[in-house]
This record gives sequence, structure tokens and C-alpha cells, in this order.
Amino acid sequence: MSKPKNERRLTDDKAMAKASAIRTSARKLNLVAASIRGVSAATALTQLTFEKRRIAQDVKKVLQAAIANAENNHSLDVDRLVVSEAFCGRAFVMKRFHARGRGKSAGIEKPFSNLTIIVRERKEGEVDAKKEARRMKGLSKKEAVKETVVKKATTKKAAKAATGA
Repeated sequence: MSKPKNERRLTDDKAMAKASAIRTSARKLNLVAASIRGVSAATALTQLTFEKRRIAQDVKKVLQAAIANAENNHSLDVDRLVVSEAFCGRAFVMKRFHARGRGKSAGIEKPFSNLTIIVRERKEGEVDAKKEARRMKGLSKKEAVKETVVKKATTKKAAKAATGA
């Protein structure tokens, strides 16, 4: 007599990988995780390779594990994988102290985080949401970037400098 097999929590077109006790705060980790949400897996790997933050290498390892799980365990097509979810949370906090003058001490908190990445297989007719929005507006990528820079500019001078006028 053995226990019954656990039901699969994800749908058949998704695969997941987790990392626990990553040595950084959840807030810093979320900045990197947010940059790859909704992006194709290949693009996300390239983006993480050249990311300047130290924690990006740990996120890259978890993403590679999710891609490997999708390919080997769930027989999904690697070329059509998209990062559907990338989220993190707090794990635990190591508490240390720092000796100060006159016999006093100051607390130091060293936070740890957990990271979960879920990749899913893109359907046949499905396209990237950002690309589709640009296509609907009739803009090229360069024009779309220029448009967002102009929108973010707070003054007329900054807008003129951004467009080169």
C-alpha cells in the first residue's frame, strides 16, 4: 500500500521550477523577475545573461531548470516557451548584530527569498502581447520606443531632445 499519486497542479501546457533560500531580499529579486514576465524563454535567457545585477544569474538557473522540466518531463516545445509567471516571496531572515560604541549593539538583518518560475507553451496562433500592440498601432519597434520616451518626458524640452527635433 502506497500513497496515491499527487494530482498535477498546473495545466498540461505549463512547467515549473522553484528555488528556495536565495540570498537576497524579495524586493531586489522581484525587480529581475518582473523583467522576464511575459517574455519568450529564449529572450529571457539572453536578457538575464547580460543583466548587471548579481541575482540575475540565480534567476537564470531557475529559468533553465523550468525549460528543462518542460522539455524532459512534459514534452513541450522549447522554441515556443513563454515565461508566464515569475514570482518571489520572503523565506527567512538571519539576524545578526553589529557591535557599537559604549557596549551597545545594532541589528543586522540578512534576508533570504524563494523564487518560482512557470513557463508555458505558446499556442499556434498566439503572438507576443507587446508585439501585437505595436502592430495594431502600426509602429516599428524603434518608433514605439521613441513614443514611450516622449510620453515619459515631463517637459517640452525633454520631449524635443528625445525626438531629435
